[in-house]
Amino acid sequence: MSFQAYLDNIEDKTGKTPREFVQLAKERGYDAPGTKAGVIVDWLKADYELGRGHAMALVHVIKNSAAIGAERLRTDTAHTDKSDALWLDGKATKPAGWVAR
Repeated sequence: MSFQAYLDNIEDKTGKTPREFVQLAKERGYDAPGTKAGVIVDWLKADYELGRGHAMALVHVIKNSAAIGAERLRTDTAHTDKSDALWLDGKATKPAGWVAR
């Protein structure tokens, strides 16, 4: 599953876009540089019943915004992404064939 697919699945489960989670985290101060991933994971598990993998995907977005590393752009696995950036504004607003570079 690609990183973007994780975010799309989170939206399906919670009804919230990744950008909405970033805003909620900011309101709680979880975007501060010293905030540990475990604090954010615990919040997402408690309030949204997300598993660790999905919660860690959101931790990345909260801490790093839409950028993902080049290692995710390989083409030889089922876990690759077609873009070096993630769409954070929800599946319904994602342009057809969207690929950021």
